[in-house]
Amino acid sequence: MSTGISNALKNESEITAADLVAAAVAMRPELIERQGEVEERTFFDEIIHQKFIDSRLYDMYVPKLYGGLESDVPTFAKVTVELARGCMSTAWCFALSANHALQVASLYPKPVQDEVFAGRDFRAASTSAPTVTATKVEGGYKLNGQVGYCSGIPYSTYYLGQAMVPGPDGPVMAMFLAPRDQFERLDDWGDTLGLKGTGSHSIRFTDSFIPDEYLIEDLNMVDMPVEGGTVGSELHNNGMYSGRGLVMFTLTLAAAVIGGGYNALDEFENQMRTKKTSLPPIVSRLEDADYQRYYGSALTKIATAEAALMNVAQQHMDLCNANAAGEKPYTFLDDFKLAGIARELILQVWETVERDLFRHVGSSAARNGERFERLFRDLAQASGHRNPLLRDPSYRTLTQFTLGLTPTNEH
Repeated sequence: MSTGISNALKNESEITAADLVAAAVAMRPELIERQGEVEERTFFDEIIHQKFIDSRLYDMYVPKLYGGLESDVPTFAKVTVELARGCMSTAWCFALSANHALQVASLYPKPVQDEVFAGRDFRAASTSAPTVTATKVEGGYKLNGQVGYCSGIPYSTYYLGQAMVPGPDGPVMAMFLAPRDQFERLDDWGDTLGLKGTGSHSIRFTDSFIPDEYLIEDLNMVDMPVEGGTVGSELHNNGMYSGRGLVMFTLTLAAAVIGGGYNALDEFENQMRTKKTSLPPIVSRLEDADYQRYYGSALTKIATAEAALMNVAQQHMDLCNANAAGEKPYTFLDDFKLAGIARELILQVWETVERDLFRHVGSSAARNGERFERLFRDLAQASGHRNPLLRDPSYRTLTQFTLGLTPTNEH
């Protein structure tokens, strides 16, 4: 089996998707062991960070032009699943900083990419909340404001976000990229029910400066127009860099949740192998027909979610390639529908763990600090994330766009 260390010694052209997945799998025992300390710190430590560097996992979406791997979306999704099978918080923190290389490589011009991908040291937390104001000054923009829930910010070298730019006809939405030395990370994460180790701290901008070219006006990250290809797909000759953003965000969350579901299933198996039934006939849970059914039901449902996740990832790749080739535009409806599928997976995995596993694993597995207790909290927190909360209103929006109805803001 390939390990992270062996990957570090390989030329990027020799690293395969199997190598990257194997590196993630090899880290699982250590990630399981460190789950508790990750929660206490609110993000993973420097040792794990260095292993991500050595294994080239941070480089999956960095373009080959800058020494990256240009791994496809299914590979990134599978790596995230495997990391979350070791520690869901760590996978969430990692993936939501590593995945935004895709958007930067897609939408920013070459001079900006030359700067930010230099040395292959790029990671960027991101949120779509436009809580920052960008004021035009000579040579660039001044940023002011505070942004919450910046998952992955502890090891981010940049922040990718949304700002409101004052204009003569009112404020205009913009996307901006800010280097690490232009914002302050606040110590305000870790008091939620779960996902305490995702590094989802707030950041603050105080008269921070970014160059002109680091801000793109009139761009909403939730609805990025990419029809006909992008600067990035042409620059890198890779259709992957002409994709929309909503499905990529939702897909990344779903990958972490599915890995967390497998993580809970693995611990349920440990309980089956070490504990007995509570009612006569008292036998090993492993030999009990009911526990076999609980396990098999959960395994089938989580594996189904993973299969759907990989299908969404491949559909996204196909749409990207067709879009860049001029064969078929990648539309808002395409993006919205795929994001909706990924959102369903988040909620279905949570419901599976709650119904098939938690109700039968026993109270001892729910004590503070137990592996299953932590995963239950993580998955519950994920199910209440802002993205899954969009489920019901998204159904109406999908119907309106699919059937050609007039979109409304009613819920």
